[in-house]
Amino acid sequence: MDVLSEVLRAVKLDGAVFFNGEFSSPWCVREPDACTMASHLPARPKHVIIFHLVTEGGYVRIEEDGRAVPLEAGDIVILPQGHSHFMGNGPPVTPIDSAAQLRRVLAEGRMISQVGGGGELTKLICGYLTCDHQSVRSFWSGFLRSSRFISGTARQGSGWKIRSVTPSITRKHLDRASPRSSPNCRRCCSWKRCGGTSGKCQPSQTGWLAGIRDPDVGKALALLHKQPSHAWTIASLANEVGMSRSVLAERFRHYLSDTPMGYLTRWRLQLAAQELTSTSKSVAEVASEVGYESEPSFNRAFKREFGVPPARFRTQTRTLQRRK
Repeated sequence: MDVLSEVLRAVKLDGAVFFNGEFSSPWCVREPDACTMASHLPARPKHVIIFHLVTEGGYVRIEEDGRAVPLEAGDIVILPQGHSHFMGNGPPVTPIDSAAQLRRVLAEGRMISQVGGGGELTKLICGYLTCDHQSVRSFWSGFLRSSRFISGTARQGSGWKIRSVTPSITRKHLDRASPRSSPNCRRCCSWKRCGGTSGKCQPSQTGWLAGIRDPDVGKALALLHKQPSHAWTIASLANEVGMSRSVLAERFRHYLSDTPMGYLTRWRLQLAAQELTSTSKSVAEVASEVGYESEPSFNRAFKREFGVPPARFRTQTRTLQRRK
């Protein structure tokens, strides 16, 4: 059971904007936060996930809130919460405003932005994935709960890295696409599990990725994702995993800051939201499919999570989709 792929299928990514960046040292770019970047993108998305893929060239340093990560060709960095950050190479120089660069790229309809001092060349793909707030709240916040950004370099030690699609596919896609790219943006990057010296994460590692790498918590997550409508209890889940209820609950909370049943509830509701907006099934049918025996109890749980009842959520979401 590929838990990560299963979760990604439920994440609503509405679209994406990409452009090639060619930076010659010395250079420094300041990337504003997601709210600022969203105001420059088509359709004014609710949330923007920022990423940068280094395709060629020298060392890149990305810094956000005092934390710095070195990047090199083949590394990708993702900022799921869209925090403001700096990137650069070489001696200190006046930062270039990335928002202004994005405005120019979109206005000119070009796929490339070239800046810098004329020295060593670094090429990046700068991308902006647009999604709704439900995805951010329900998935991304738990996915990287303990960090603001993740990169191939930074995560290899914990057994995970992010790899780009093959360079030929990436080049083909960017060569033929405009900055207003296809909504099929989940194909732009894939996740790969790397072999490590140990099957378990270190105790200091927390978050969703660390949880699914842990043999026991990962097995529990796989079971919940494979059979979300099953009448799970903490006792039956612990029995399937092969450990006591208290230990499973403790380990689960360590990695995900949640209980197994609390996590299952949020996952069921995320699946329900997807069904409500992509199918014509009745609320009762959706409730039954995700594991609720009672439609009223489903309505109450859904309203607690999304702020509105399921029927109103469906209407509001479809109205917004028609306006885009």
